[in-house]
Amino acid sequence: MYTMTPRCQLRAPPPPRAATTTPPAPSFTTPSRADPDELRSTWQHRAWTLAGATAVLSSVTTSATTTSPTSIAEPLAASLLAYTLADLATGVYHWLIDNYGSPTTPLLGPQIAAFQGHHAHPSTITRRDFSNNLHSLARAVAFLLPPIDAALAAFTPDAASAHAFVGVFAASVAMSQQFHAWAHENPRRLPAGVAALQRAGVLVSRAAHAAHHREPYDCNYCIVSGVWNPVLDRYRVFLALEMVVFFRTGVRPRSWDQPDAAWTEVHAGDADGDGESE
Repeated sequence: MYTMTPRCQLRAPPPPRAATTTPPAPSFTTPSRADPDELRSTWQHRAWTLAGATAVLSSVTTSATTTSPTSIAEPLAASLLAYTLADLATGVYHWLIDNYGSPTTPLLGPQIAAFQGHHAHPSTITRRDFSNNLHSLARAVAFLLPPIDAALAAFTPDAASAHAFVGVFAASVAMSQQFHAWAHENPRRLPAGVAALQRAGVLVSRAAHAAHHREPYDCNYCIVSGVWNPVLDRYRVFLALEMVVFFRTGVRPRSWDQPDAAWTEVHAGDADGDGESE
């Protein structure tokens, strides 16, 4: 359904390294493979996942109950737009934490460290329990979506489409880590419905996402459907943003430099290898 840029060799060479005044890139130690207990869901994980799912269900239900039979097209269009923009949002966020900051960065530090660990051990995500994988995003949805829905109900006369948009957007972003996990799973182990959606381009596929895990790790950031990846990569959108950041702050994105051991996948036979590529 969607075409992919097979490789990501679209970048211009990075600018020469700046003088010694350029802030050094944050250093990472090679992440070790996750302990099995770290991959299991706790009751807190399940509670946050349930809270996020409840918030989404409330939003979508509000949209459904306030939609008249003659105006169903508008909420459906809003839902499709939300799903498409959620893919873009996950790409921008993924690009940001892949390239900037460190484990000590306020708020985003744990996510930055986790994504560096994912680059070293990409298949670990397929072994995470459902709630373990989703609880962080579900918690954000549980906090943010109810007040947004309340504001829409109070200030928007015809809010069915707006509720549909925010509900589907929140659900898509919250589920993006599961879509991401499926993109790393062996296709033979995927549920038949998931495999069909990947083939149709509705969900990002293993083949589509694989380019992100090849040097220089600078493309295919979107992890919902991946529909934005060809556009963002072909027109070098992230490179343009990186140039703006570099010339304004002197900070280089990690993808401009040769990946260090913390960025590069650990293969089978290595000290902590998990035995599966991509």
